[in-house]
Amino acid sequence: MIHVNVSRLRRTLLASSIAAAVAVPVTGAARPAAVPAPAPASAAPLRVATPAALAQRYAASRADILAAERMAADHGHRWRAAMLRAMADPARRFLSFDGRDGGRAVEVFGDLATAGRIAVLVPGGDTHLDKYGLLRAGALRLHQALGDRSAVIAWLGYRTPATVSLAVLTADRADEGAPALRAFVQELTALRPAARVSLVCHSYGGMVCGRAAPRLDVAHIVLIGSPGVTADDVGALRTPATVWASTGSRDWVAHVPHTRLHLPHATLGFGADPVSARFGARVFAAGDGGHSDYFKAGSPSLVNIARIVSGWLPAEARRGV
Repeated sequence: MIHVNVSRLRRTLLASSIAAAVAVPVTGAARPAAVPAPAPASAAPLRVATPAALAQRYAASRADILAAERMAADHGHRWRAAMLRAMADPARRFLSFDGRDGGRAVEVFGDLATAGRIAVLVPGGDTHLDKYGLLRAGALRLHQALGDRSAVIAWLGYRTPATVSLAVLTADRADEGAPALRAFVQELTALRPAARVSLVCHSYGGMVCGRAAPRLDVAHIVLIGSPGVTADDVGALRTPATVWASTGSRDWVAHVPHTRLHLPHATLGFGADPVSARFGARVFAAGDGGHSDYFKAGSPSLVNIARIVSGWLPAEARRGV
């Protein structure tokens, strides 16, 4: 009889599948070409969220965007320059902007001065200035679903990993981004202590939210299309927030192995499945959408995310399965 060490076999198979998935594509792969951009001008910290103070901050961020647009144009990056000109539209509201290293941007949809509920969208891999429109579209749809007295913040505040890369299989980028997310949420809750703040975390963004979660004063953490947050269960997140999770029936992330592989110089994998009973989140319906469909207009996922942010129960909520 042949005896098999199941745990070792599982790790070996995981390592083999990871190698097969990323070794060839990663060869020669890189993030989009870095476009030169100036350092943003230093802006005074926001002390109050009055219309006047916010207008001043939005104007300062617009100046940073226009400075980046001029530098991109001077270096022949016409696509980026055109996109930045659109971002500098006076009707748009950015709390901060930095065009360097793929870009960082924090954009507000709605009136932050009066919003009673605020959702902060934390994106996953391959989100940068050249693909910022996808994040913006999701934020716009969620704001429309929430209606008046709400604000949605698209938070591109960290260096996201490429979807096809070894970086996306580790928590390194999440560990880099978590302090920035924690600082932003703490500033936000200090500015608007009466508002209900929720984190909506897509894909690898769930890892960032998980790393930032301890002691954050937020009402909800919503994980959508998340392969895992490297924690064994909700308790390990050390958060008072209600943790929700959902995965669309056609989302490829459902087929990601839910384990952790410890190698000499790296730990690969994501841990427990956020929609599993083992993890212990509250699970809600996302319908039959794929990995990029959670904010599709009229979808069950968008409707339920809006209900959660609004303080209502989503349809078909249950404990992990």
